[in-house]
Amino acid sequence: MSLIPVTILTGFLGSGKTTLLKRVLTETHGRKIAVIENEFGEENIDNEILVSDTEETIVQMSNGCICCTIREDLRATLQLLGAKRRKGLLDFDRVVVETTGLADPGPVAQTFFMDEEIAEQFLLDAIVTLVDAKHAQAQLDERQEARRQVGFADQIFISKSDLVSADELAALKHRIGHMNPRAPQKAVHFGEVPVSEVFDLRGFNLNAKLDIDPDFLNDDAGHDHHDHHDHDHEHGEHCDHPSHGHHHRHDDDVKSFVFRADRAFNPAKLEDFLGAVVNIYGPRMLRYKGVLHMDGTQSKVIFQGVHQLMGSDLGPAWGTDEKRQSKMVFIGIDLPKDIFMQGLQQCLV
Repeated sequence: MSLIPVTILTGFLGSGKTTLLKRVLTETHGRKIAVIENEFGEENIDNEILVSDTEETIVQMSNGCICCTIREDLRATLQLLGAKRRKGLLDFDRVVVETTGLADPGPVAQTFFMDEEIAEQFLLDAIVTLVDAKHAQAQLDERQEARRQVGFADQIFISKSDLVSADELAALKHRIGHMNPRAPQKAVHFGEVPVSEVFDLRGFNLNAKLDIDPDFLNDDAGHDHHDHHDHDHEHGEHCDHPSHGHHHRHDDDVKSFVFRADRAFNPAKLEDFLGAVVNIYGPRMLRYKGVLHMDGTQSKVIFQGVHQLMGSDLGPAWGTDEKRQSKMVFIGIDLPKDIFMQGLQQCLV
């Protein structure tokens, strides 16, 4: 049986997760979705979209979707859903986990890799993060959870953009781009998002998109045409370009940097180095991903990780005219960029 794709929906309190979720659940898309609510307190998803009362662990909705509220553990709830599906008691073809607004998505994502029984049934597709344009700057300044939610994202939707000026929106996008250059950003109105931009993003699929999100490796990355990937320019430090209105400097602890190299990696050296940094900095490494040019391998090697969990896979062969180049992005909390850059440089043949 093929694996059931899972989307983690995250975002700070009031960012519009439930609005987006209601939109997805009520749209006629023919998908059967199980929603797992991971909320504090007794109230789960807005009651008007539920058919039966909220005492039950699993609630059937009018459009054939299912809603569960986690009282204990995500793992137990997924196992319960999987068992009921195998017995034919429930019918669904994908899962959405809506986290509480104060949640760090890391442990939620790790559930899908660390538990064998879960990994045999479910496949983590992507982490989708909502950001409230009106309050995001203050939340990102004050709350590490908000910064982590941005750092983990595969896709970012900015809500309430109509409540801020064009300059404020540009400054927010610029800041988010510093924190996480690999996640596309899109302003959305009242959760009106095509299902195709929420599901099947394959943010965690090593074999899928090799472009690691098309824009982030371009020199200007679409972020107001500043070069955020220049090795002399520290990510997360805002260049003061008054013409762009980005004169607020944010010392975000979630920062990103990109490593590129034309020379091939020595596989043994790279494995040792990555093993060492993951051992030391793993809890602070939110997401990392790359397309690697390995010595002795005719194919691209795709690698990525979350915290201490790291995996790699062979991608397609390098094209005859294609420039063989390694590109890696690291997103984390106060990671020592110099140590990473120098260490990776020493792993090249």
